[in-house]
Amino acid sequence: MSFTERVLEIKQFLQNTPIFQGVLDEQLQAVANIAIPQTYKKGETLFWEGDEATGFFIVKSGRIKVFKVANAGKEQILHIFGTEEHFAEVPAFDGGSFPASAAAIETSEVVFIPRSAFLMVLQQHPTLAIAMLGTYARHLRRLTYLVDTLSFQEVPERLTNYLLKLSDRNGKADIVELDLPKGQLAALLGTIPETLSRAFYKLSQEGLIEMNGTKIRLTHQLLKRQDGKND
Repeated sequence: MSFTERVLEIKQFLQNTPIFQGVLDEQLQAVANIAIPQTYKKGETLFWEGDEATGFFIVKSGRIKVFKVANAGKEQILHIFGTEEHFAEVPAFDGGSFPASAAAIETSEVVFIPRSAFLMVLQQHPTLAIAMLGTYARHLRRLTYLVDTLSFQEVPERLTNYLLKLSDRNGKADIVELDLPKGQLAALLGTIPETLSRAFYKLSQEGLIEMNGTKIRLTHQLLKRQDGKND
């Protein structure tokens, strides 16, 4: 693939991403010109906490987890980013280091936007910076929700909300399939695998779910509870 073809492909991808929707064609072209496609294998690290933030990323395919590791080795997943989602803009803008680490959950393609080159694009197209403000608001909301969840919800409630999100993502389906290994799911929910297993058992005993391997049926009782929250 020639350089021109690669840039055109990246531009077509970027115009469908939330971060660049509504951006003028010439601004999008300027970003596409500096973008660098990268591929990571399952388990491969994009960056470690404390590394210099040299740019930000947009997921083209696959899934990327952003996480922190405690001194004892316990992992807390802050968020999992999928196709067309972006991450690491804040440290890339302030010129500091990455406050967390990132790794591929599965083979993933990302588009990397180098910090220094992007700042030059912003100087040439200052209105593009306005479009970036929304990204900070979205990340702030996400982190606020995470703090609330870990502070005020017990593990069974966190698990219930996660399963209901899977259901919503699949058109309110009553059967969902776990999209993460249980170890990764435990890290996402701020717990350990043993506690997560007990939460699954508790929900089963209460008649809220029925488990069959990685497939889980959400009972009418659980779905009705969710409908009541939405009323």
